[in-house]
Amino acid sequence: MTPELQKKVDFAIRLLQQIAAAKPDIELCYSGGKDSDVILELARMAGISFTAIYKNTTIDPPHTIQHCLDNGVQIVQPKMTFFQMIEKHGFPSRFARFCCTTLKEYKIKDTAILGIRREESRRRAARYKEPTQCRVYSAQERVEQVFPILEWTQRDVEEFIKERGTRLHPLYYREDGTLDCSRRLGCLGCPLQSDRGLGDFKANPKLMRQWIRRGKIWWDTKPHSKAHSRFSDIYECFVARTFHDTMADMTLNREALFQTDWKTELEKYFNIEL
Repeated sequence: MTPELQKKVDFAIRLLQQIAAAKPDIELCYSGGKDSDVILELARMAGISFTAIYKNTTIDPPHTIQHCLDNGVQIVQPKMTFFQMIEKHGFPSRFARFCCTTLKEYKIKDTAILGIRREESRRRAARYKEPTQCRVYSAQERVEQVFPILEWTQRDVEEFIKERGTRLHPLYYREDGTLDCSRRLGCLGCPLQSDRGLGDFKANPKLMRQWIRRGKIWWDTKPHSKAHSRFSDIYECFVARTFHDTMADMTLNREALFQTDWKTELEKYFNIEL
């Protein structure tokens, strides 16, 4: 381990020990991704008392639940599954991420350890300045959040994983068994991905079909929603959400990408019957 990374590890361990001394009832927020495996290992190295908890989104990649179980992580089920949310609210988008609040962003314990790193995005770099902060969920619910790897780079994460011999989620390994930390583990079809989840749908067209079938329930039972004034049917609604960043973008490009029979064009594009 390089001296630079050792300093970061030592800082993380001291931080966790200091927090645990004052707040013994701690949640370690575990997603199954590489960063959560790192904070899990750091918490164990620190010798602190904590409960590792995975909030089941019901739409994470295959093998995530098993990876959690293999690491002794407690699994908490949501009050509503992701597809039940689509039936009620329609498709999530970059501007309407209602699913995150219900499935992931809620309080369990007063203190929580998270594997957030500033390097991951400009938004995170701007939002997270200190290794601890108070997260306010409501007037009655506040959580002290702890970020032991806030200043870590992806190179740091990969070096630590190799040094500690940490076994990651199967998604992080190539066919030849070598490690690829650049891969992403998160909700399938997430609109915050750079391609708005299109890659997930292309790799698994049955997932796309499930989205649309559940979305049609919402479409048929919410005839007065704004979507009905914007789109001709649920298929056009899905195209707008998945292939375009904004409504203006969709208006400019709809004829270039698809014709008017949205269902038929989606079936051709994904090679699946809807």
